[in-house]
Amino acid sequence: MDRGEQKFSLPKLKGSILNSSQTISSLQQTNGEAAFDYTPVELLNKRDRNLFYHLGDINLRIKKAADAEWTNYSTAADRHDIKALPAGQDILAAADLTPTLPNIPLHVSRTWKRKGDDLILQFDIHNPTNQAIEIGSLGIPLPFNNNLDGKNLDQAHAHNVFMDPYIGMDAGYMQVNHLHGKGVSLLVLPEENAPFEAYNPLNTDPTPRGITFEGFHEWMIHSKAHAETDWKGVEQWNTPTSRILKPNEKATFALRFALAPSIREIEQTLVQNDRPLAVGAPGFVVPLNNPAKLFVQYGSAIKNIDVYPKNALTITKNKSANGKWSGYQVKGNRWGRARVTLTYADGKQQTIHYKVIKSERDVVNDLGNFLTTKQWYENPNDPFHRSPSIITYDDEVHRQVTEEQRAWYAGLSDEAGAGSWLAAMMKQVVQPNADEIAKLKRFMNETLYGNIQHKSGEKQYGVVKSLFYYEPDSMPAGTYSDSINYTLWSAWPKKEADNIGRSYNYPHVAAAHWVFYRLARHYPHLVSEETWDTYLDRAYETSVAMVEKAPHYAQYGQMEGSIFLIILQDLQREGKTQEAAKLESLMRERAEHWRTLNYPFGSEMPWDSTGQEEVYMWSDYFDFDDKATVTLNAILAYMPTVPHWGYNGSARRYWDFVYGGKLSRIERQLHHYGSALNAIPVLDAYRNAPEDYHLLRIGHAGMIGALANVTEEGFAPGAFHSYPSTLANDGITGDYGSGFYGYAAYAGTYIVQHPEFGWLAFSGNLTEDKKGIQVEITTAGRNRIFVASEQLMIHAESGEIANLYYQPKNGEITLTLVESANKNATVNLRLEQDTYEVVGIKKDAQGRYTIPAGTKQVKLKRVSR
Repeated sequence: MDRGEQKFSLPKLKGSILNSSQTISSLQQTNGEAAFDYTPVELLNKRDRNLFYHLGDINLRIKKAADAEWTNYSTAADRHDIKALPAGQDILAAADLTPTLPNIPLHVSRTWKRKGDDLILQFDIHNPTNQAIEIGSLGIPLPFNNNLDGKNLDQAHAHNVFMDPYIGMDAGYMQVNHLHGKGVSLLVLPEENAPFEAYNPLNTDPTPRGITFEGFHEWMIHSKAHAETDWKGVEQWNTPTSRILKPNEKATFALRFALAPSIREIEQTLVQNDRPLAVGAPGFVVPLNNPAKLFVQYGSAIKNIDVYPKNALTITKNKSANGKWSGYQVKGNRWGRARVTLTYADGKQQTIHYKVIKSERDVVNDLGNFLTTKQWYENPNDPFHRSPSIITYDDEVHRQVTEEQRAWYAGLSDEAGAGSWLAAMMKQVVQPNADEIAKLKRFMNETLYGNIQHKSGEKQYGVVKSLFYYEPDSMPAGTYSDSINYTLWSAWPKKEADNIGRSYNYPHVAAAHWVFYRLARHYPHLVSEETWDTYLDRAYETSVAMVEKAPHYAQYGQMEGSIFLIILQDLQREGKTQEAAKLESLMRERAEHWRTLNYPFGSEMPWDSTGQEEVYMWSDYFDFDDKATVTLNAILAYMPTVPHWGYNGSARRYWDFVYGGKLSRIERQLHHYGSALNAIPVLDAYRNAPEDYHLLRIGHAGMIGALANVTEEGFAPGAFHSYPSTLANDGITGDYGSGFYGYAAYAGTYIVQHPEFGWLAFSGNLTEDKKGIQVEITTAGRNRIFVASEQLMIHAESGEIANLYYQPKNGEITLTLVESANKNATVNLRLEQDTYEVVGIKKDAQGRYTIPAGTKQVKLKRVSR
């Protein structure tokens, strides 16, 4: 830094380049906010030394033909002043990097230049030797300003960014979004010989990683050397490649930095920059019974389509939606990851990453079976009173987790302990199963209500942090394994485990009581031990107890916090006016507090993607539209839409493998529970603005993300590991259930007429005839349908809907119901808008239409618009 810097200004971007290294020290929008920088400029004086990465660095692994091992070279490893090369006109700065790459047999130079309105980073690599040299890995570090350390939420949203990759080869890109989700997005694009082959964490950078800093990554153009060493045995997103430079051969590799006007305009900007664009409908998780659609736009024709593994998918060309798009049907043939490679006539290649799953219904059925068999814990002598229950499970060793140094894992509370039984409970909302419910009754009556939750006394309705604890002096010999390190803070003693002050434990329990209310109300043949209103009262009392007994954390939005809104609405419908008034008052007080904050997304973590779900839902309920909009924008900043099943709709979280995983590390988690929870407000916003197709794509992707990682057997992990050294499910169930709550409570079939793509069904199989469209409902519960053109949500609170037939001209809708095995079962329909009514049936006092047993079809007619 002591040699100074040179500034540059382009039409859209401006910045500074250090004279000593010619790395970027500042990168800003030319006419943007003065305090905002895409680089961690405020940390520059701490990072101005060896091993710290900066924009403009390069990492290489190379070898000569006779060499057995790869040799690493990095401009960040041992910094020396570079040798400046002539600049001028469009060249902002250029340098010979040989001095800072000691002993490298290649000649490497770097150029910063202008191209149109954009900034180009270019590396020229020359082989001056008389031997061929193989470049086994070539990575370009992209250290943007995602370090939130020491910042409050206002500062973080004003100054920081989140990055998400599309690892799609020549069509790949990185998006860099402001935390607040407003304004421009920075795009990093392949410019020349720079396919986005892999995305590698730069964990050798000494910047401390933790809950406020995920770490930096590099854009890998070639990755064969890593695949043979650090990532050996792991199947990568793309086939790892290398580049052989013959004697005296030169190669150029370049990236472009461009700006999109907004997050919603990223795809339009890609097209304007002549990049291939792929849009999935609904997305890139493909159930075996529900083919997806793929729409591709690019100026060069598709020359070849390749599927890997072979026959994993069947790609069939459809009629083009219009002249700009090529349309395809994508049918899943076998479970697991699949990659589609599009080769264009101009030589570019684009990879699109799919995950084929069983039908949504089969995934959820498998999940319920796994939870209530493999994870069913029965031990009458359990000293911690956890029996019977559904307990955390380790799928790598095929064993229940009955003790752990992180007490909550084995303690049936907190997200990682409660996640499994919460999932089993919520499963009954969409697929009630008598055998599973019989076990859940025992868990509710013998373990949850009375042990996890106090059922009497001054702590009544309080929820403990863990039933498992570490207190060897008070327990029988042999209770604790000698192989587990119980010296850590997380090995809670009984006093800490008994604490009822963590508000985040209450929504799980409230949801369980609510499930039993729903079952007793609509399926009394399955649950009749208590009256339905007893369970609803317990759900209500748990909601109140959260605010009164855990007030500190209750000031924040809760994961699954939307359950309190559901409970309130059911209290109102059931005529429990006194309880409803109190709960609404308590929740309004919380929402009024959030309204005073610029970014009301605090939690027990400095930044979190947990509270947005509840903050949005209550802000929307109380008509605090300004705060609902702020919340939605923030969600869109960390919930991307890209042609990759793992990142599409995947809400950002990067520390919960430490607090809810087996492989404990800071790492971007793919379809952690935040995906489905954040999908709740996104889809709610879509239903209020059904012309906003962007919201539907992200919301549905996040919702089905709750099913994406469930194995063929039914094991549900906390998330999928994104590191290229792993690329696999985490080993334990962890906090999975919080996300499945979102799916069970809110997943639905969405039917939309897109202006370019025509009629589409998300979680449905759609066919057209001359009069209308027919949609086979394919969600697990087959109980929620949204018809976008009518802005109509149809909700079967009991029973299921097999098909919907819609005639757009007159608005008539015909529902074909699923025949129940219980011949006396009725179907309870709720239309969440007053624009329609069920023909021939009147609503009851709760606003439901009760369809008589044995009815095969019902008609809905439009009464207003």
